[in-house]
Amino acid sequence: MTPCHFLLLAAALCATAACSGPSPVPDTFTRSGELIAYSGGARGAAGACATCHGLKGEGDGHLVPRLAGLDQGYLARQLEFYADGQRVHPQMAAIANALTHDQRSIVAQYYAGLPIPPAPQGCVVPDRGTALLYQRGDARRKIVSCASCHGADGRGAGLGNPPLAGQPASYLADQLDRWRSGRRYGDAQGVMTRISQRLKPAEVRALAAYAATLSDGHGRREARAACPPARRADSRNGA
Repeated sequence: MTPCHFLLLAAALCATAACSGPSPVPDTFTRSGELIAYSGGARGAAGACATCHGLKGEGDGHLVPRLAGLDQGYLARQLEFYADGQRVHPQMAAIANALTHDQRSIVAQYYAGLPIPPAPQGCVVPDRGTALLYQRGDARRKIVSCASCHGADGRGAGLGNPPLAGQPASYLADQLDRWRSGRRYGDAQGVMTRISQRLKPAEVRALAAYAATLSDGHGRREARAACPPARRADSRNGA
């Protein structure tokens, strides 16, 4: 082969390569919901779900909710709400917008499949008035019972009615405050907005504390009989 022929062949090969283009490289950091949760996808560690929601989706016990075991449709829908501004949270909005629609669904599926962490064990003595308000509502004030949508055991019911049991009380109270003030919206027929605005601030805190301690079948709540008797104030009782 003469040098001229070699140059012509090389040029042809280069032209062919240019037309076909480089082979697509799969994004290994968004291949599965678990990878998205731990890698943060395009945002890296700053966008990793596990950074705030825990390695097992358990939340932080305060203002960050558990994701483990929540309904897939509910989780995906909330990510869509963050992406389009229906739920306002700068960090969550940035994370949701960095993911595609399919990636939001994939990571939602991952968290929905995680086992629900057991509820904290301890002595729980629910206030009777709060328990009645949660379970039966208040017809006089037109407050629908929480149990009618979220279940008597706080288990929830799919897409629009997430479980309350096992969520941090402070998180539940914060969300009720957001419904009350209009900072959170998008529920069917505005039910949560109406209910939250008819509750007194003290009732918001009490209901949040009650709902957080409910047993949804995955944890255990000790009965009142298991509570130790109160000790009288005495300097000899120690700290």
